[in-house]
Formats: sequence, structure tokens, C-alpha cells
Amino acid sequence: MSNSIDKLSNQEIKAILRAADPIIAQGGRALLSKILKGSKDKKVLELELDTCPMYGYYRSETLDNIVKKVDWVIDHDFLAVEYFGKLPMIVYTERGWQIESDQYTDELIDEWREWVKEGKPAPDMTYLKDRDRGMILLMLEKIKEFGDRAFIPYLEAWEKVDYKKVRDEIREVIRVWDQQEEIDGQAKSIREERLYEALDGSAPEDLLLKCRECGERFLFTIGEQQFYKQRRFSLPKRCKECRESGDEYIEY
Repeated sequence: MSNSIDKLSNQEIKAILRAADPIIAQGGRALLSKILKGSKDKKVLELELDTCPMYGYYRSETLDNIVKKVDWVIDHDFLAVEYFGKLPMIVYTERGWQIESDQYTDELIDEWREWVKEGKPAPDMTYLKDRDRGMILLMLEKIKEFGDRAFIPYLEAWEKVDYKKVRDEIREVIRVWDQQEEIDGQAKSIREERLYEALDGSAPEDLLLKCRECGERFLFTIGEQQFYKQRRFSLPKRCKECRESGDEYIEY
């Protein structure tokens, strides 16, 4: 998937990750590129992907160039391609999900802020239930730091419908506000530092591995790494010559 695309900006990386969210493990590179293009493709419209906040983000660019940008994000370990049966699907890497969960929680909190401005009562809060637990706890951590007591009706409505761990954290947020405890800003600083590190994607490079049979070093190229990663294969233990001279196998 190598291409000549220059380093993408942090905003572009975030936009591509956000556009990928509704099709994770359900769609591939081509579909993601069509979302970013703002395509009127039948599948895009049938799946209502035109409602994605990043739909049309690269509207003025060619689809071919958008695919190259998506591949850059994959090459730099923000997204990965995994096979579900014979179909290659987009999934988040650990660093990609760290970035996406951070921006998605901000998006959810901004929605609450709009509700407060509009004087909107708490809606059915089950829309937050069964979301990724780590992301939900991150959202509550940010809400605690934000300290807006106008959120309390939403928190109380949420507490009634979610699981115990989330209910406990909601009560903790309200308790801290009620007792006017000082919020330790260290957690926020650490979180922001880790997010910055996650966005600083390093370029892929060939690896030099040691053959367990002959002991010689052999090159494991970027292309080979991507092939093995897509199919969830472990790293090769033997060089090409030793594999060809004996029984070939790949450990899962």
C-alpha cells in the first residue's frame, strides 16, 4: 500500500479515523474513501453513511488521491485491514482507537453542551449504553474535569439505564462536584501527552529478523509485514531459503 503521499496533518488523520467509525469491521478502504469523497454511491446512501460528520471531507479531491491518503493512515498504523472470511475490512489499531475515542468523546460532550444551551431535557440515555467501555469512562473523566453542573440531569438519567461500573462512575462525578473537590489536572496532562504521541505516526520500515534455523539475518519488508498483519499471521521464524528447503508453515 505504499504511496507518495506526504505526511498528513493531525486534522486529516482525525478526519479519516472519524469517517472510518461507522464501517469498522464492516467495510473496506474503498468504502471509507467514498465517505470522505462525499460519494452518492448506492451503498453509501443505503447505509446512511452520508450522515457521517466527515462525509465529503475531501470532496474536492480525486477518489484515487483519497485512497492514497487512507493507505497512508493504514501504513502508519492508525488503521489496519483484517480479513473477515475473504473480505478485507477496516479496523482501528490501538493508537488509532486512542485518537478516535478521544475525539468522539469530545463530540458527545459538545452535544450535551448544545442541549444545555437549548434547555433540552434529558433524552433516552440508552444511546450511550453498550458503547465501548473505555470510551465511556473517558467521557465521564472529561465531564468531571469540565465541571458543568448543568450536566447533572443528563448524568442522573444516564445512571438509571447503564451498567454498574458506569453508574458508579457517574455517582463519583456528581459526588466530586457536590463536595467541590479540586480536580487533579495531572490525568488530563498525561492524556493529552499520550494523544500527541499517538498522532506522531512513524513511517513504516523494513525489519531485519533472525532465522531460527540457519541463524542468518533476513529482510522482512514493509509489504510482507502488511500481508502478514492483514491475515493475522505471526512474524516468520525462518528465512526464505530455509522455508523453501523444508516444510513451510505460518504460526497464528
